[in-house]
Amino acid sequence: MNKTFKEVEVYFNNFLKKLSEIDLSDKEIMIAPPFTALAYSQNFIKNSPLKLGAQNACWEEKGAFTGEISPLMLKELGVEYVILGHSERRHIFGETNEIIAKRVKGVYKFGLIPILCIGETLEEREKGKTLEVIENQLLEGLKDVKEIKKGNGFVIAYEPVWAIGTGVNATPEQAEEVHFFIREKLKNIYSEEIAFQIRILYGGSVTPNNIQDLMRKPNIDGVLVGGASLDPEKFFKICNVKVEKE
Repeated sequence: MNKTFKEVEVYFNNFLKKLSEIDLSDKEIMIAPPFTALAYSQNFIKNSPLKLGAQNACWEEKGAFTGEISPLMLKELGVEYVILGHSERRHIFGETNEIIAKRVKGVYKFGLIPILCIGETLEEREKGKTLEVIENQLLEGLKDVKEIKKGNGFVIAYEPVWAIGTGVNATPEQAEEVHFFIREKLKNIYSEEIAFQIRILYGGSVTPNNIQDLMRKPNIDGVLVGGASLDPEKFFKICNVKVEKE
């Protein structure tokens, strides 16, 4: 819940100027502004290498769903990606696995690319329940998406709740362990080919200082950046990182 119209304009002018100076052929960069800034952001994004995302979406095309935004409304604005099941939606607004599964199915059905967020709390990690929680959220979140066709977009984001906005990120080894586990589960749900097609992102206090170590890991395909993305200079440094996989 950041950025007024004026702040959006300043942000994109600064960020896009920096992006124009580097080679982005091996990267995809998506920005997900709040709903109020989506249409305005499209003015900057449409002639740039950036993709436009939204922070949530309803599962229905239209109807009596006060306060919700439909996938078709988002599509009309040029949105391609939708973040679903973010920990703040789960823990602040009480969204259940069931609600998130409906959102995932709806977004995918209407041709947008869901970014399904999953992750454990500090208490769950300390009790040794990390993989149990991850498996449950993953299976429940995808239960209504029986088939992902080759080439169709779908993204998973692992975001340990204890690392979001705290400045304490998971170590590359901790993140890789969970990413590997997710990949294996995706093989069981769909197929090995689809499992490697689905990008698995890491989210949780990602900064220019830790991005390289995280991205070296074989099953970390990208990052979901929160606080650091609000500063165009920091976000540019993250986008500009050069990585050699282990």
